[in-house]
Amino acid sequence: MEEIDLWRAADQMIRLYGPDAALQAGLRADKMLDQGDVDGFHVWKRIAGAIEDLERKQQTAGESMN
Repeated sequence: MEEIDLWRAADQMIRLYGPDAALQAGLRADKMLDQGDVDGFHVWKRIAGAIEDLERKQQTAGESMN
């Protein structure tokens, strides 16, 4: 998966699931692993990590500067 597609998928998951986006991505990763799709598992783990990064950046951007 291209890096830009990874970030697009993460953004779409946040739009669809809000604060549960990382959890949903993790569940999809688990499902891939259960089905024996190791590559799919790794893709969804990367998406979950990107979601966490985006959420952390959103929180930082929303904090007040003193």
